[in-house]
Amino acid sequence: MAKLAFIGLGTIGAPVARHLAAAGHDLTVYNRTVAKAEAWVAAHGGTVAGSAAEAAEGADAVFTCVGTDDDLAEVTLGPAGAFRSMRQGALFVDHTTVSAKIARQIGVEGKDRGFLVLDAPVTGGQRGAEEGRLALMCGGPRKAFEAAEPLMHAYARIIVHIGGSGTGQTTKMVNQIALAANAQGVAEAMRFAQAAGLNLDKVFQAISTGAASSWQMTNRWETMAKDEFDFGLAVDWFRKDLGLAIDEAHANGAALPVTALVDQFYADVQRMEGGHRQDVSALIRRLPK
Repeated sequence: MAKLAFIGLGTIGAPVARHLAAAGHDLTVYNRTVAKAEAWVAAHGGTVAGSAAEAAEGADAVFTCVGTDDDLAEVTLGPAGAFRSMRQGALFVDHTTVSAKIARQIGVEGKDRGFLVLDAPVTGGQRGAEEGRLALMCGGPRKAFEAAEPLMHAYARIIVHIGGSGTGQTTKMVNQIALAANAQGVAEAMRFAQAAGLNLDKVFQAISTGAASSWQMTNRWETMAKDEFDFGLAVDWFRKDLGLAIDEAHANGAALPVTALVDQFYADVQRMEGGHRQDVSALIRRLPK
């Protein structure tokens, strides 16, 4: 079993770290909010570190799951970052959704220091993390992927090596682009069904296994019908992800007209009471019943 460091114990990071601990690995954890790290260790064992650098010292592999590009830069390249203390040959895996630009930068910085670096954003949400059924899209050298894959099986059901550094993050953008359009489509479909006076349960039964089916429909139709929006990825975080995709499209020349429009629809949701923290399916709130 490996000596691991895990940095970032949020909605995704905490259960991922739990699965690694349950697999028998020795974890040292760091979280900016110390109380979260202490509570995690009290529940699952391991050691609390006072900084990312302290957590990474002597580790075979270091995992991060933080919030933004700046957060990732701080816990890796900052004065108390993990790259300050990692040993040569150690593995670094980032599960944050960030820009491809910083993923490539981290890849270069890590390579120069003798680390194996993988950008591996996740999809599957909080439920997938809790159940150990995440899907991972991985960018980085083949050697880094081969080192990480056995560890990842503790919490992921799909693990795909996409290509070089940054390609994991770019693939996550593809995922979020598709999700944005789908979330809007499901929201419009439900409001149309309600306006037509249809029984929503029967509509779902009729269409949820055909061409219109999607993860969003299967997992959120019932909760949307009840005006419940406290499940998984929050609107604030999703708009961050869409911003990354739109910025990348400006760089590579791709056209994202629907994504840009839906991003503005989410801005409308953010202006509604509680909209910032509600999940992606809250898009339906801006459509009149």
